[in-house]
Amino acid sequence: MRDEHVSAGKRPVEEGQVYDVTITDIGERGDGIGKIEGLVIIIPDTTPGETVKVRITRLERKVAFGRKV
Repeated sequence: MRDEHVSAGKRPVEEGQVYDVTITDIGERGDGIGKIEGLVIIIPDTTPGETVKVRITRLERKVAFGRKV
């Protein structure tokens, strides 16, 4: 399976930037999960259905981590 944001070398988010993210699920550790253009964003202290402003704190190959602002 191929992720276009990974194979193209360009990610849809940048570390330190703020984005609006809708939380769609909860991860194993209770953190909220949302997506931006297919990239999974993990945000603690959020619940499904909530739309939050998120600052990206860490960017990895297939996932990003953020915090509410």
